[in-house]
Amino acid sequence: MRMALPFSFLLSIFIILIISISYGEAKKINNSSPKDFLQTSCAHASYPNICIRTLSSYAGPANNPRDLAQAAVKVSLGRARKASDYLRQLQSRSKREQGALHDCMEQIGDSVDELSKTLSELQHLRSGSDFKWQMSNAQTWVSAALTNEDTCLDGFKEIDGKIRSDVNRKVTNVARVTSNALYLINRLEESRSRSP
Repeated sequence: MRMALPFSFLLSIFIILIISISYGEAKKINNSSPKDFLQTSCAHASYPNICIRTLSSYAGPANNPRDLAQAAVKVSLGRARKASDYLRQLQSRSKREQGALHDCMEQIGDSVDELSKTLSELQHLRSGSDFKWQMSNAQTWVSAALTNEDTCLDGFKEIDGKIRSDVNRKVTNVARVTSNALYLINRLEESRSRSP
């Protein structure tokens, strides 16, 4: 005659099995490298290769969506500042170039201000009802910075020559990292709204 196993024994085996599976899953999550996190986060950015390249060389730790969004804004802010310095050094030959260059310097200066405000907002994110307001501010400012960068490039459409190609190269570089920063900020908000 076969003896039935006591319920408490079966329950104990079941609990041990669940704990083992949970531990294995937690270990997989904890062992995922920052590189994997970065690649997953950047996979659907506007410029994924630029996203991975600029943020993998970034000096700060970025282990969660908030850190990564802040790092992306810091990269964008740094590039905008360098572009602003570069634009100040350019010598224009014609009044049209001077006008376009002056307008572009103002727009990139505005981008620097907007990205600075965005970074401050992300560094002081609060949970609760303020979170949505702060995220809305960050998204608005980064979008405005991106618009300024595009407007700067539009001012050079009717201008030919080296100055146009130099400005185009510098500002396009800023616009691409800014676009990625906006994507990562949007991703931060999405990850927050998915969490319980």
